[in-house]
Amino acid sequence: MQIEQGIPVVSKWLIFNRFKFVASKGVRFGPAFPLASLTGGSIVGDMTPYQAFAIGGLGSVRGYGEVAVGSGRSCLVANTELANKMTEGTIFLDCGTDLGSSRLVPGNPSLRQGKPGFGYGFGYGLRFKSPLGHLQVDYAMNAFNQKTLYFGITNLASST
Repeated sequence: MQIEQGIPVVSKWLIFNRFKFVASKGVRFGPAFPLASLTGGSIVGDMTPYQAFAIGGLGSVRGYGEVAVGSGRSCLVANTELANKMTEGTIFLDCGTDLGSSRLVPGNPSLRQGKPGFGYGFGYGLRFKSPLGHLQVDYAMNAFNQKTLYFGITNLASST
């Protein structure tokens, strides 16, 4: 859980409270590992458009580009994965929404850019451990049948 508060030192500065949470749970069933996570947040008070929650992309709803689902004063993103340790493969389903709060962002950038405000993506991926680190490849498709391929390398310092 994370809470930020903007307290103005000068009268022209913004006053706001930003709340964000992340909850996740995974359970091992033999070689299978189902994992679910829920992320959300809300901003109360004054804000600028760049402070809005960005929805879409690898850390959010796979199958969309960064902020392609939308941006809002509030958001909710759910991610589910089912990993199989025997094949190093995973299947996933992600969905996210701005909870109808995009119109409350100053300038309404989501509406001007035609963002849907809600989206889901699903697909499959492979995970490998190598001397370079943990390698990840995900193939995702979104609600508009657009396909995206993601590559990632993590834990570079801890791999030996």
